[in-house]
Amino acid sequence: MRLVVSFAALFASVVLLQLSSGGVGPLDALSGVVLGFTTTQIGLLGSAHFAGFFLGCWWAPRLMGSVGHARAFAAFAALGTIGILGHVLTDNAYAWAALRSAQGVCIAGCYTVIEAWLQAKVTNETRGRAMGAYRLTDLGAQLCAQLVISVLPPAHYASYTLLAMVCCAALLPMSLTRLPQPEIPDAPRLQPRLAWTRSPLAVAGVLVSALSGASFRMVGPVYGTAVGLEASMIAIFLASFVAGGALAQYPVGWLADRYDRRSVLIWLSVAAVVSCALTAAMPGAHPWAILGLAAFFGLTTYPIYSVAAAHAHDFAESHERVELSAALMFWYATGAIGAPYIAAALIEAYGPPALFIMIALGHLALVVFGLVRMRARPLATTRTPYVYAPRTSFTVGRLLGRLRDPGRDR
Repeated sequence: MRLVVSFAALFASVVLLQLSSGGVGPLDALSGVVLGFTTTQIGLLGSAHFAGFFLGCWWAPRLMGSVGHARAFAAFAALGTIGILGHVLTDNAYAWAALRSAQGVCIAGCYTVIEAWLQAKVTNETRGRAMGAYRLTDLGAQLCAQLVISVLPPAHYASYTLLAMVCCAALLPMSLTRLPQPEIPDAPRLQPRLAWTRSPLAVAGVLVSALSGASFRMVGPVYGTAVGLEASMIAIFLASFVAGGALAQYPVGWLADRYDRRSVLIWLSVAAVVSCALTAAMPGAHPWAILGLAAFFGLTTYPIYSVAAAHAHDFAESHERVELSAALMFWYATGAIGAPYIAAALIEAYGPPALFIMIALGHLALVVFGLVRMRARPLATTRTPYVYAPRTSFTVGRLLGRLRDPGRDR
């Protein structure tokens, strides 16, 4: 309890950031439908978010080095608030895309500051508990964020003003905390090739994870609207995805620590193909059946990033942990930039089931590639513990490193 209280300001900021950013994504999709945006334009909004997120991951460590943690956090939170408030000034889809990229920079930057601050304050003895509390906070806030749109009318100034207020409120815990600012951390070297050299299958898994998660989160509301779900049901539809993913973390982690991670990754993708096939085949199903399929989809796709990351770390040296985590995050952000736009274009051309057909094809490719890699490479001789890896910033590797190498200094 003392540990949780000591990080209360950081965790409160995580919750507020998730509520604002997690609410903007689905609200933008529903507002786009009301305002007459094309499905492709709505997909562009999601892609713009991840383009900004990618930029923020690059910029945040350098800005922290220039002005410190608190000032960098304030700058990113202010940029996110501007990005949300700007929605009420125009109904132009491309202007909204620029505003969403600002929100993406905000989320990546703020999470980088929070995780760097957290990393500087934990010790080897408290690292596991701190990560557990952080994981619980992150997943709980994600779940609540998806439910926000059930009470916010789309394309309404009050909705965006409220979300902007929540984003701005994230400044308060960080501004009022009595915790001294940590020393400026060294920015991790970004070496995308490192992830490929350690495990091509892990890179493929991360890309497919981006294809699944980014497409569903950003274009899922369009799918829900097309199959007849009300706004309140769309919120539960998105929350079901997160809830399914949260429930899968422990059992999938147990399996990944006891069996060949490649087999776990392949069987998760097989199950994902089944969930996608069922969803694509039943666009007119009962709403509660659609919610159940969304939970099944989250259960099969959400843990793929963490399993792929654990597999990559099996082949890494201790001193490579941080750079490898940053490289995997780079590949995820790269895949997530294009996924929502492509998914939206396919929905516009071929109808709602095209979203899940696209994702199913991605998982089929991962299954085939996984089988090829199992023949090309023997099982790893050393195994690192499975760790839930929140896809938040390039600095998350600093938090996860010693959990994979307990008791070892690097």
